[in-house]
Amino acid sequence: MPTMMTQSPRHQDQHIAVTGAGSGIGRAVALRLAEDGARLSLFARRLPLLKETAELARAAGASEVFISACDITDRKRVVDVFVRGAQALGPLQALVANAGIGGRNDPGSDDRFDALVSTNLTGSYNTLRAAQRVLAEPAEPRHLIVISSILGRIGVAGYTGYCASKAGLLGLVRALAMELASENVQVNAICPGWVDTDMAWEGLRGLGDALGISAEEAKKVAMRDVPLGRMSHPSEIAAMVSWLVSGDARGITGQALDINNGAFML
Repeated sequence: MPTMMTQSPRHQDQHIAVTGAGSGIGRAVALRLAEDGARLSLFARRLPLLKETAELARAAGASEVFISACDITDRKRVVDVFVRGAQALGPLQALVANAGIGGRNDPGSDDRFDALVSTNLTGSYNTLRAAQRVLAEPAEPRHLIVISSILGRIGVAGYTGYCASKAGLLGLVRALAMELASENVQVNAICPGWVDTDMAWEGLRGLGDALGISAEEAKKVAMRDVPLGRMSHPSEIAAMVSWLVSGDARGITGQALDINNGAFML
């Protein structure tokens, strides 16, 4: 009888870093990569949530997990934790720069524009440059992935800071892809639409308050503008990440990939 061949997990023993890994999309990405056999460096601001993700990742199949609390707006701290992660688990094969903040910003003394841009755009830049320092040798492709948003594609009233920061990430990705192509590094962005996370439900509660309805009713209103009429699950974004940092996505760089159930179409 023919011998059955057992296929190794897609990212067996590859060292991949994920920021914003404490919850939501970041946690889902960490767990998917753990199932795919990766060794993980996980970073987030809130250490208790990060520890929960690490335990779940180990249970899902990650052989090694390094964690550290990190605020991506602190450039020196970001460099330090990435160096320590590389010392613990070896050079990076890929980074998923997911950390960020959301919400409205309105003109006035409490305008959050600076905080949104410094976290989502400048913080992601800090993360990309820190990861670049500790990438594996270029014999195989390396990957830098940024989680942007559908709001990097379209404008939404009251979200000038978030839209600007997420749109800025797309320009950053294109320029960095050009800069690092000769080093065999692929740089791409993913632009999710509505995803079933705490951040999304915060937005739905705000929409509901404005309309005088519940968050669940606000979701129904929001889904009217989504052709497939649904929110994505974090695991769906994670599946796209897993594919994009694999050999199956060879040749894709400088791109923004949309996953929004048809809410934005090029």
